[in-house]
Amino acid sequence: MKYSKLTARDLEFIKGVVGSERISTGESVLDLHAKDESTHPKRRPDVVVWPISAEEISQIIKMANGRRIPVTPWGAGTSLEGNPIPVEGGIVFDLQKMNHVLELREEDLQVRVETGIIYKELNRYLSRYGLFFPPDPGAAATIGGMVANNASGVRTIKYGATKDFILNMLVVLPSGEIIRTGTNAIKSSSGYDLCRLFVGSEGTLGLVTEVTLRLIGLPAEFMAAVVQFNDIRDATNTVSQIMRTGLSPAALELLDSQTVQVVNRYKKLSLEERPTLFMEFHGTSVSSLREELKIVKEICAEHRHVHFDSGIGREERNRLWEARYDVHESIKANNPGLFPLYIDTAVPISKYPDMVEWGQRMVAERGLKGYAFGHAGSGNLHMEILGVPDDKDQWQKVEEAGEQVVSFALKCGGTATGEHGVGIGKKKFMKREHGESLHLMKQIKDLLDPNGIMNPGKIFE
Repeated sequence: MKYSKLTARDLEFIKGVVGSERISTGESVLDLHAKDESTHPKRRPDVVVWPISAEEISQIIKMANGRRIPVTPWGAGTSLEGNPIPVEGGIVFDLQKMNHVLELREEDLQVRVETGIIYKELNRYLSRYGLFFPPDPGAAATIGGMVANNASGVRTIKYGATKDFILNMLVVLPSGEIIRTGTNAIKSSSGYDLCRLFVGSEGTLGLVTEVTLRLIGLPAEFMAAVVQFNDIRDATNTVSQIMRTGLSPAALELLDSQTVQVVNRYKKLSLEERPTLFMEFHGTSVSSLREELKIVKEICAEHRHVHFDSGIGREERNRLWEARYDVHESIKANNPGLFPLYIDTAVPISKYPDMVEWGQRMVAERGLKGYAFGHAGSGNLHMEILGVPDDKDQWQKVEEAGEQVVSFALKCGGTATGEHGVGIGKKKFMKREHGESLHLMKQIKDLLDPNGIMNPGKIFE
């Protein structure tokens, strides 16, 4: 696909739409929008624009489509697969000024927001009304970024991913047309589910500017537990049994011993450096949570746990979960000069113990440094395999280990990416994962975006 270079005339047109204060070609601004948290190469856009309405975006995208100028949406830049890197340059739309709560419908448990709002800030606002938006990817992601990647996080196991909370959305298509998909009803059998089409599309089909989200009432009571084991398989087998027993944890997370070690150093904690499970349960009463806790403890004992710490209440939950947060920052701080290749596989829960062991084995066999953790209750394994990209021999080993881990997940009937998205790094696995259906995805892309201007270089080779 050949793209046009942005001209002085194009810049003047954009200034006419948004004004001179909300457009920049300054080097520092372009550098800030040249990469995300991944190790994929930087690529500057030609211009950064801060729109405040779908109408402004529509006018600029319509011009860009006619001129074949690439367009890339930008949320907070916290993604891990190069999803918002403008690999073909062009226009970046930074949505940070479109960060407002437009309407709260308390009685319907719904909120309408602009997609530049950060989900943590949204939840702080909603907490005043006893409500929350459950998906929790950890980073300070925007709602738009979460929609683009179908983000999920630690609470997926109980509440689901972002796609499960989208009721309707406003989308600017590559043609400049503005459409609204979905309804305010909790369910519908009316036609194609276009909301689901745009969720997870990584900005390759259109730019989502507004969404109406389904909300959940804040739980009345919390219970948390931190459980440690001598052996990683004892920990992962515990996960499988808890899920088969019919219990409904809100979160069930795994950290291997290496990850616990760096978290201890970074957070100045004193956890024993063993494979560790972090669990959270939500309920309506303390008595019901105590019953669940009893069953959980019995299951952990069957799998030879060596330490079990638990508590009921929000404060206890926060105390016990302190080590789970900031894992990424802990790894980074303890490994200066090394850079991570991110693994984000997800497999059926019965295959999770094998997946974790295989990942650790692939790293060890190549003499690399790696960390395994993840949303164990939903079969999602995160790994950070470290190396120096400029050391070609070492980085080749890093990429070989990563490819072996993803290949194993696909053989198990899993996916190359459970929540980070395809972006740049996972494109090479799409044909193996989706087979002939990838061709249909490409046809949909070509139908909606025939000039290929929307976030080019992502999802498809």
